[in-house]
Amino acid sequence: MEHFMTATPNETAKVLRAWEKSAPSYDKQIAFFEKVWFGGARQWLGTRAQGRILEVAIGTGLNLPHYPADATITGIELSPAMLAIAERRAADLGRDVELHTGDAQALPFPDEAFDTVVCALSLCTIPDPAAAIGEMKRVLVPGGQLLLVDHIASTWPPIRAAQWLLERLTIRAAGEHFTRRQLPLVRAAGYDIVEAERLKAGTVERVAARKPRND
Repeated sequence: MEHFMTATPNETAKVLRAWEKSAPSYDKQIAFFEKVWFGGARQWLGTRAQGRILEVAIGTGLNLPHYPADATITGIELSPAMLAIAERRAADLGRDVELHTGDAQALPFPDEAFDTVVCALSLCTIPDPAAAIGEMKRVLVPGGQLLLVDHIASTWPPIRAAQWLLERLTIRAAGEHFTRRQLPLVRAAGYDIVEAERLKAGTVERVAARKPRND
């Protein structure tokens, strides 16, 4: 089924403003959550990513240390302020990374250009995640892999209710969702699911999927 983008320019602009504002303090803010909530997620991504890697919403480049040394890395990010930090991190690591400013919902890359697409902790704020997942599939080679990590709606009703309440504030302020789940969107886009696991009372999900070779 063809998917028509539902995100408006205003929604994308709101997300951009939020990331531009938070860029200088993002690494410090996320450090706590990395330890208690998302522990091991970046290593999980890095051990699976290979070949020509595209990281969508690369942010400040926190995944860069975990990618294989022989991989070719391209990153795209909506926020120039976040991308500038990623550029400095790549330089500090001595990694040759091709970085672009752009929108995950309309990737500026040709079809079948990458072996692996990674997106970490970002589909929660992309206004139209289905469009982004579709774009990720478009730029993957047949048999290429999609790797996702994100926070999602909990399997425990009390936590899920608290997430819903929190969303009443975060969606309005920064376009951030806590009750989304990406796995159904990945399935609907026609990927083959390779791995899927939920952690931390079901609030964190890791997904590895492949674009069918006969797609």
